[in-house]
Amino acid sequence: MGKRRAGRELLRSLSKKQKKHLREFGEEHPFYDKLLVLLLLHSCFPLQSEDSDKSSAESDSETEVEQVSGYHKLLATLKTSPESESEEEEDESESEEAEESEAEMDSEGSQETGEAEGGEEDKNDVPEEEEGSLSFPFFGKCLTNESEQIPSQEQADGTDTSCDPRHGVIEEFTDVKHESEFSLETNFMEEESADCNAEKRDNNPFKQHMDKEFEDKEIEKMSTLPKTSSQSQWPRLGQLIFSSTLEKHKTLKADKEVDVKQLHLHKPLESTWPKVNKQVLSSVDKPVDSPFTPLQRELFCVMNSYRDLFYPERNALTNGEEIRHAYCLHALNHVLKANAQVLSNNAKRRDRKPGTDADDYRDQGLTRPKVLMIVPFRECALRIVHTFISLLEVNDKKKIDVSNKKRFKGEFGSDPEEKPPNLKRPEDYEAVFAGNIDDHFRIGVAILQKSMRLYAPFYSSDIIIASPLGIRTVIGAEGEKKRDFDFLSSIEILIIDQADIYLMQNWEHVLHLMKSINLLPLDSHGVDFSRVRMLNLNNWSKYYRQTLLFSALQDPQINSVFNKHCFNYVGQVAVRNVPLTGSISHVVVQLPHVFRRLEAESVTSVIDSRFQFFIDKVLPEYRDAIMSHTLIYVPSYFDYVRLRNYFKKEDLNFTHICEYTKKAAVCRARRFFLKGEKQFLLFTERFHFYKRYTIKGIRNLIFYELPTYSHFYSEICNMLKATDNGVDATWTCTVLYSKYDAQKLAAVVGIDRTAQMLQSKKNVHLFVTGEN
Repeated sequence: MGKRRAGRELLRSLSKKQKKHLREFGEEHPFYDKLLVLLLLHSCFPLQSEDSDKSSAESDSETEVEQVSGYHKLLATLKTSPESESEEEEDESESEEAEESEAEMDSEGSQETGEAEGGEEDKNDVPEEEEGSLSFPFFGKCLTNESEQIPSQEQADGTDTSCDPRHGVIEEFTDVKHESEFSLETNFMEEESADCNAEKRDNNPFKQHMDKEFEDKEIEKMSTLPKTSSQSQWPRLGQLIFSSTLEKHKTLKADKEVDVKQLHLHKPLESTWPKVNKQVLSSVDKPVDSPFTPLQRELFCVMNSYRDLFYPERNALTNGEEIRHAYCLHALNHVLKANAQVLSNNAKRRDRKPGTDADDYRDQGLTRPKVLMIVPFRECALRIVHTFISLLEVNDKKKIDVSNKKRFKGEFGSDPEEKPPNLKRPEDYEAVFAGNIDDHFRIGVAILQKSMRLYAPFYSSDIIIASPLGIRTVIGAEGEKKRDFDFLSSIEILIIDQADIYLMQNWEHVLHLMKSINLLPLDSHGVDFSRVRMLNLNNWSKYYRQTLLFSALQDPQINSVFNKHCFNYVGQVAVRNVPLTGSISHVVVQLPHVFRRLEAESVTSVIDSRFQFFIDKVLPEYRDAIMSHTLIYVPSYFDYVRLRNYFKKEDLNFTHICEYTKKAAVCRARRFFLKGEKQFLLFTERFHFYKRYTIKGIRNLIFYELPTYSHFYSEICNMLKATDNGVDATWTCTVLYSKYDAQKLAAVVGIDRTAQMLQSKKNVHLFVTGEN
């Protein structure tokens, strides 16, 4: 509570101009489309600060020219309104009145008043952009402000100064005490923990993968030849697509039973894994004798083969912990084996006779970090570290020494008092946003024998756990003075968990990471080149890197990362199960669903085609006063801005809510819409993702585009039952789709209906569902 009071006192001491700057540059949840960000920063905001222009120019070189045409018309619609400042002051003065009116409007009572008091919702509360203009607060923050606040040496070492406002500014963290203890160069393998026999086994997956040697012609062939693919059906994962550029690739078969001793796990993982995974096993419907759940068994079978894996069926409610335990086991197993090999060779080099060939001891990369784990929130990093600790502790008597554990718990743990009581949200929302949901962090972890070092400098770490924003502020962008990506040069395992959430944060950070990983370092960082593997010296690291990608959905942007940025020579495995029934089956109100097909010549032109189709054919049908209480659901923020500006230009009676709208304005917009004072409500997908408010008074629904998350479709449709005086016969639901929305459409209506709708030339399809 003292920290919170200090934060409030600091806020009160700020001037009005400083508060406005804080609102503009303190936003935590950015939008992901990068194209318009660059165009608008250059063409529409010439008077902005140099920082913003700089950040725009840094990413401008990465923009594809072909994408520019999609938003030309949108740029022309953006104008600055002279009423913006007065409306902003109005929002501040009317905040209390709006919250009081919301309490009267919402029968859920404490649900909304609890949110207004602060806590978890305050973290995600973001400022509303000025009326008639488009601001990019977070883009400037993440690329310029933060990187300037963190010293370059601090970034290079991975020392997290933590921009979490709860903790204030933390000075650079140094840990000279543990530096020599965790140094691979000065330590040797302990006899009791040696696993030399495992290293010499010919069928050891780690040795097989890392010791594979290629010639220049083979590498060139892998980078130019198209991939060949094959399919396989597994009991739990379902349909798998195996792809590889090698002429002969083996199709993996699922193991029906798994013996821990046959998995070539490093000690002590063979004994600790069954105990650590016991809690996960107890949650499975059908108890099994195996130390793995059926899902874990098949996932680990793929992981242990060192193939790339894309699993798009991760669910925070059901299998999230299963998957986290599985990839933690694989990552820790890899690190322990790699470090054991180095420590064993240290002793051999010490005892070797003069004249012995030193090439026999090539066992390292150009830098030490081997595993990079990208997760969305601090809570995820907390659970990963706790899993590592449990896997390394053989029993209660043999506790491992974890340095800086107290500081880690303080910065990555959560305070129960910060979460407002009586918040009613869906179960999946509670699972995703549990614990500390700060999305700017990074931490290095060094593991050696029987101890673990948290907050290790990056170049002394084995594992780096970070959020996309946290790693991006270290990597920086081309042209920045303070940037560093050398520590990513020898990453051998990349794990991206909950990739779908990054679509709601800033997907540009993920793309920037993929372009910065496995590049030749600019400095040597004190490496002994006689110990560096030839694959690293030849800049072939990306062909040996294993990428594990987990998501809750199939999305073209996620698919693109897996297909275009993963080059593993062993091959790739992607789970491709088609949804037989869509989320439309979970709609519990009697509602006609009209799917209207629009035609587009290409993916880039579908944006303009959708807008033109909407204003020419859909909107005229809803302009009549009879079609009041119409909610328009818009997934893309830029489409939302385009529609908002068009509605203002046409002087339509509407209100709007997006992820940047302040709470007072949200309350006011909900009240106006419920009472019918505003005919239309523009509503963004990101606001729904982060808030999950129930919008009352809906009688007509328009999905401007299909939702990213399929279950959002049924959630929005089921909001109609919250209308007290609504008449069922007057409810309508209209959905716009094109042939490029096949994946999203299948997730909503099922694969059979999708095939019929895409083959048919008709523009209108009618489905009526009722209470299940």
